[in-house]
Amino acid sequence: MDLIALRTLHDRQLRIAAAPEGPGSRVERDGLVVRTTGPAHAWNGVLWSGLGPADADAAIAAQIAHFRAAERSFEWKLYGHDGPADLPGRLLAAGFVPDERETVMVAEARTVAAPVPLPDGVTLAAVTDEEGVRKVADVQARAFGADSSESAQRMLDQLAAAPGTIVAVLALADGVPVSSARLDLTPGTDFAGLYGGGTLAEWRGRGLYRALVAHRARLAVDRGYRYLQVDARDTSRPILARLGFAELTTTTPYLYEF
Repeated sequence: MDLIALRTLHDRQLRIAAAPEGPGSRVERDGLVVRTTGPAHAWNGVLWSGLGPADADAAIAAQIAHFRAAERSFEWKLYGHDGPADLPGRLLAAGFVPDERETVMVAEARTVAAPVPLPDGVTLAAVTDEEGVRKVADVQARAFGADSSESAQRMLDQLAAAPGTIVAVLALADGVPVSSARLDLTPGTDFAGLYGGGTLAEWRGRGLYRALVAHRARLAVDRGYRYLQVDARDTSRPILARLGFAELTTTTPYLYEF
């Protein structure tokens, strides 16, 4: 893969030309900034910026003013190749707080779609209704130790408004949810996104993460998507690298709370 060309394609399709993620959300371009604004439970923030040293501070102040007027705390999703080089320091000076940095990784979907054997007694089930989403949210909360109610509501909104753009799956051990994951499908792009891969602690190390990656890769291929992309934590980055994913860039959420 030509990673520089792929990074440019990723920026153009998923950031600059981003689509609203659900009902009530809108994507707006404000000069050299692309942002999304929506309901309180939706993701609110800056998706892309093409700033330089001369205009960065004014653009940052404009986004703070916009989201203050909308009464929304928000995130500036900063990528490692975004300019200017001192943008992280400018965001800190403006009052943003950085969260955990992740690595954006990509792979040809076909190269990671080979089935991975599941442990005895484990089956995969598609999530299509509110009960399934609640099970996904429960697995996520237990796996990561964080509240997942807002992400669950976003999933429900997306399933209701655009069911063809999201696929969620549960791994069931004798009928009990032990792992879950999500595949986001953005129409008109080459990328399918892997999100929310979480496994209960007692089930880690048994191949469930790899199996869910392969399962979602096959779904992406079947729907005509060429690439998979994932914002990988340090815990999953080595696994993805062994599966054939390459590092494209990094991404760090800078949070601004009102």
